[in-house]
Amino acid sequence: MRLLHTMLRVGDLDRSIDFYTRVLGMTLLRRKDYPDGKFTLAFLGYEPEDRAAVLELTYNWGVDRYEIGTGYGHIAIEVDDAAAACTAAADKGVRILRPAGPMANGSTVIAFVEDPDGYPIEFIQKGTAGWVKEWAE
Repeated sequence: MRLLHTMLRVGDLDRSIDFYTRVLGMTLLRRKDYPDGKFTLAFLGYEPEDRAAVLELTYNWGVDRYEIGTGYGHIAIEVDDAAAACTAAADKGVRILRPAGPMANGSTVIAFVEDPDGYPIEFIQKGTAGWVKEWAE
């Protein structure tokens, strides 16, 4: 078994594809309309689907926003430099939810930005994740 994808419902598919490709550097892997079901799916990722888990964006035609709810947490993206990733995102008009810095009670450097639908995206600075060392022991 392996993890295939994570799905998010979005209110404007083109706006969301722009965010995930232009801001986060993902590639649009495939996109398909389902007229009978009145929805469109888009799959994005850093590698092809046969090599890595990807992000599925679902646009239900005519629905322009969703309530995120309290059960959703975030998507985590590894970055070389969390502060630089925040600066680059802010320069593209992205809202920074938490500037880069060590997480509470730990040394992992994290930051949070917001996607166009209000979903939090966590940047984790490469090489700082304390859990990597803890789990390796």
